[in-house]
Amino acid sequence: MEGTVVAVVVVVLLLLLVLRSGMRVVNQVERGVVFRLGKALPSYRQPGITFLIPFADRMRKVNVQVATMPVPTQEGITRDNVSVKVDAVVYFRVTDPVRAAIEVQDYVFAVGQVAQSSLRSIIGKSDLDDLLSDRERLHEGLALMIDSPAAGWGIHIDRVEIKDVQLPESLKRSMSRQAEAERERRARVITADGEFQAAQQLANASRIMSDTPEAMQLRLLQTVVEVAAEKNSTLVMPFPVELLRYFDRATQKIDAGIRTETVPAQAPAPTATRTPAPASAPETAAPESAERP
Repeated sequence: MEGTVVAVVVVVLLLLLVLRSGMRVVNQVERGVVFRLGKALPSYRQPGITFLIPFADRMRKVNVQVATMPVPTQEGITRDNVSVKVDAVVYFRVTDPVRAAIEVQDYVFAVGQVAQSSLRSIIGKSDLDDLLSDRERLHEGLALMIDSPAAGWGIHIDRVEIKDVQLPESLKRSMSRQAEAERERRARVITADGEFQAAQQLANASRIMSDTPEAMQLRLLQTVVEVAAEKNSTLVMPFPVELLRYFDRATQKIDAGIRTETVPAQAPAPTATRTPAPASAPETAAPESAERP
């Protein structure tokens, strides 16, 4: 009787050991791919406690979280013949654990190699301006290039971003000079536009003041008030040019009147008429001949 009890206890212990050896725990962020006698089962194990057949099943856990993989710096030549160094980062996750465990030996290494080659390819197809300013379009194209082979491995590329673009020092200096020249051009255009608007407004103001002379006097008084507000010992009074012209015209009229009054009217000179002497008077002609030497 005692031998039977011992045998039963041994069998129970062996069963517990077998069950314990076949029990596995799958975490929430993992999925379990079971290989039974070397053949992968079509369905994977969900998170929680799962049991395997001892000595027949082998389980491989696959992480389904979003993985962040930095892409090493890749050197290339852009389409406009500029040598640059670009690095990026790839965000991906496993959507089919069975295919990720079967179709590719190491899906992380495979995604990294595809990302590097795609990054070099996208550098050669893009201009320098696109790498610096139009990165959203490059991100979409780069993600599509990496996702094409990765989709067959049960991997989905969530996002690809270019982190940094390293330029040659000579190109940086050239771009700096170009930006400085562009800012100088904009400053000059803005200054010229301000001068044009100021001249246009002054022309409009002059037309308004010419139509209403009182506006000029009011502007003069306002200028005097502004100057007097400062603590100056000398007050400069601007003299209106129109008033000078008025005095000039009045002076010319006065001078013209004075000249008219001072110059007298000249009487016409008398004309002398000579009366011929009669030829029969010898006594008149004699004295004339006597007086001649």
